[in-house]
Amino acid sequence: MPEPPRTDEGWYVLHDFRTVNWAAWRAAPDERTERALEEGVEYLTAHEDPEEGWSAVFSILGHKADFMVLHLRPTTRELDVAERQFEQTTLADYTTQVSSYVSVTEASGYSESAREYFEEGETENTGLQNYIESRIYPDLPDAEHVCFYPMDKRRGEEVNWYDLPFDDRADFMSDHGDIGRDYAGKVKQIISGSVGLDDYEWGVTLFADDPTDVKDLLYEMRFDPSTSRFAEFGQFYFGRRFPPADLPALLAGDPVPTEDSRDEATTGDAGVAADLTGLGVSIDAPEGAHAVLVHSDADESEVREAVDGLRGNFEHYDSHVETSVESTDEGVVVVSVWTTGSAADTASGFLADLPGASETTVGALDGGTATSDATEEGDFDDEVRAELTDLDIYAGKPHGEDVYAMVLYSEADVDELRPRVEDLRDGFDRYDTHVGTAVYEGRATARAAVVSIWETQSAADTAGGFLGDLPGIVARAGEESGFGTMGMFYTVKPEHREEFVEKFDTVGTLLEDMVGHGETDLMVNVDDENDMFIASQWRSKEDAMGFFRSEVFRDTVQWGRDILADRPRHVFLA
Repeated sequence: MPEPPRTDEGWYVLHDFRTVNWAAWRAAPDERTERALEEGVEYLTAHEDPEEGWSAVFSILGHKADFMVLHLRPTTRELDVAERQFEQTTLADYTTQVSSYVSVTEASGYSESAREYFEEGETENTGLQNYIESRIYPDLPDAEHVCFYPMDKRRGEEVNWYDLPFDDRADFMSDHGDIGRDYAGKVKQIISGSVGLDDYEWGVTLFADDPTDVKDLLYEMRFDPSTSRFAEFGQFYFGRRFPPADLPALLAGDPVPTEDSRDEATTGDAGVAADLTGLGVSIDAPEGAHAVLVHSDADESEVREAVDGLRGNFEHYDSHVETSVESTDEGVVVVSVWTTGSAADTASGFLADLPGASETTVGALDGGTATSDATEEGDFDDEVRAELTDLDIYAGKPHGEDVYAMVLYSEADVDELRPRVEDLRDGFDRYDTHVGTAVYEGRATARAAVVSIWETQSAADTAGGFLGDLPGIVARAGEESGFGTMGMFYTVKPEHREEFVEKFDTVGTLLEDMVGHGETDLMVNVDDENDMFIASQWRSKEDAMGFFRSEVFRDTVQWGRDILADRPRHVFLA
C-alpha cells in the first residue's frame, strides 16, 4: 500500500457563509434593525480575539453569499459554540446560512525537512519548528481580500493520486510549492484538512491585497501536474475583509471598510503634533513626516552633547529632517523629525538611550502615537530576532530605510558556499521584495558572512528558513551573552578602495581599546570588492552606542562622504 504522509493538526476552522433576506430587512421596523445591528457588531467584536484562535468577517462578492464569518478555535466545542451563538442574535433572523465548511489546520510531511519534524517531534531546527507552527496556528493575515475554495485529489480509474508512491507525490508537491513561493509576500494561505469533516479533502483560504495576485497564482498552478492531473475543486468564494464596527455600513450598501474605520486605523488621536503644540515647540516639517519626542531629566548641556553625537549619524540619511534639543516648561525635550515612520521608529531606539530619558513618543505629525518607556529596547523586533538567533541568523533594519537585513556567518569554504548562495539568490530574485543577497569574505577571521536584504520582514523571515540550511553556519566566534553584532555596509568608489581599507585598519586599532568591544572585521563582497560589510561584535548595546557617539565615528562619517559611492547602511543585528 502507498505510504500516506504524516500530518500535524492545530486549530479547527469554520467558514460560515450567510445571505441576507433583503426584503425582510428593508421591511423591518427601525428599532428591530438597530437591535440586530447592535447585537451583530457585539457578536463579531466579541469573537475577534479569543484566548486562542481568532475570527474575522468578510463581505462576499457575487450571489453565493453576502458575508462570511471565519472562525479558528482550538476545539470543536468552541467552534460549535461560536456558530450557535450567532443564531441567538436578532441579526440571525434576517440571514440564512447558505453554506459552510468545517476543517482543521494542517501541516503534512511531504518535504524532507517536514519529515525530519515528524520523525523527531520537537525539532532543534527552530526555523522548521516555526514554519510548522505557522501552518497549524496561523495568524490572521493583514490583507484586504480573501479567496476560499475546497478541493480534492483525484481518485479516478486511470489517474489516482492515492495510488502514487510516496516519493512521486512528494516530488509533485515540491514543484507545486515552488510556484507558491514565487508569490511569498503577495499571497498568504491557510491550508486545512477536512477528510471526515466535510465533503472535500482540504479547504484552501488565500489572502492578498491585490486580487490579481490570487488569480495569477491559481492560474499558474493550473499548469502544474499536481493540479492539472490530480486536483478537483468545489465552489470558489471571494470577498473583502471589514471591521465588525462596519456591519451597519455593509447592510446599508455603503463602501466597507468605511472612511471612518480607515482613519481610525491609520491616524488615531492628535498625537505628536498636539504634544509639540502643548510644549510650545514649532517644527517646520514636510507633509507625512514623523517625529520622535524624548523627555529627559538630565542636564541640558549633557543632552545636547549626546544629541550632537547622534545627529552626525542621522544626517547621513536622506529621511532625516532635523533633530533638536528644546528647553520647555516641562524640562528638556529632544525632537527628531523624519520623512518616514520606519525611519522615526528606528531613530527612537537610539534616542531612548539619551541621558535621563524618561519617556519616548513616536508618531506622525498629522496624528497617531506610540509611547514606550525609555528603559525598553525600542522597536528592534526582539521576538523575531530571538527566533532567528536560534538559526545563527542575525537580523535588523538599517536606520531610516524600509528594508530588512539578515546576516549569517559560515565557516564553510567560500568556494563551497558561493554556488549555494547563487542558487538561492536566483530563487530570491523572483520575488519583488528581494533587494540583494551576497557573500562577504573576512579579512581578519576565517568566517564568511552571507547578507540578504529584503523590503519586508515577512519575506526576510521566509528566506531565513532557506538560508539556515547553508553549509557551515556558525554562531559568532567566542559568543557570549551580550548585544552581538553591529553591521555596517559600505560601497566605496573604486579609486578610494585602498584608502578606505587603510582608514578601517586605523579605526579598527582604536576599537580594540574601547570598552565592551569584542571583535570587528572588514568583510569584502566576493562578487564586488568595493562593497564591504563591517561586522562588529560588542558586549552590550550601550557599548556599541558609545562607538556611534564617539568623535572617531563622527570623523569617519564626515571623511566617508567623499569616498563612498552610496550611503551606508548601519544595522544592529541580534
